[in-house]
Amino acid sequence: MDLHIDFGFYNWDLVSNFVLKGLYFSLMLTAIATVGGVLFGTVLALMRLSGKKWLVVPATIYVNGMRSIPLVMVILWFFLLMPAIIGRPIGAELSAIITFIAFEAAYFSEIMRAGIQSIARGQVNAGQALGMTYGQNMRLVVLPQAFRNMLPVLLTQTIILFQDTSLVYAIGAYDMLKGFEVAGKNYGRPIEAYLAAAVAYFVLCYALSYLVKRLHKRIAIIR
Repeated sequence: MDLHIDFGFYNWDLVSNFVLKGLYFSLMLTAIATVGGVLFGTVLALMRLSGKKWLVVPATIYVNGMRSIPLVMVILWFFLLMPAIIGRPIGAELSAIITFIAFEAAYFSEIMRAGIQSIARGQVNAGQALGMTYGQNMRLVVLPQAFRNMLPVLLTQTIILFQDTSLVYAIGAYDMLKGFEVAGKNYGRPIEAYLAAAVAYFVLCYALSYLVKRLHKRIAIIR
């Protein structure tokens, strides 16, 4: 079989009509899942560090459970089971957003837990000596430093999250990979479309990884 690769059909109209729509959703999903995952993950981290069994146990079960299940399975389960539970469909996009926040929170919680534990105990004691409550100490002393220390790791996890957004193809959501796929089918060039998608993901993720490395060096200098 003669395999002929031709990228000549790619033009701005194709990119704007098919790819950019998917890229917008992929970036939106990444941003929302990152913010929601960090917030929910921070709550889970604080629950695990609280020392109270009634908080530690459910948070631990949730984090370990989520980290033990493939993301694509969580996406499919939520998309297929939730309509049966609530009695109406919720749509592929909303399903993807909720699933990614719930799933990524388990990973962000471990990052935040490590960041909180990296703060010197003396600073925590100093806050307590000033009369701060546990909540005030965490909000004003510990968490700001933990976020700064863990920022490169958080951003690295965000890049992984962006790569994982391609899994929403399983429920028919229109992400960047879907945009390339639709373009390939419409123009009869599926191989070129998937190759172009791979290049696009590589370029975006490599550029973001490079920026994270630069940021990590700047934070190291500040320390």
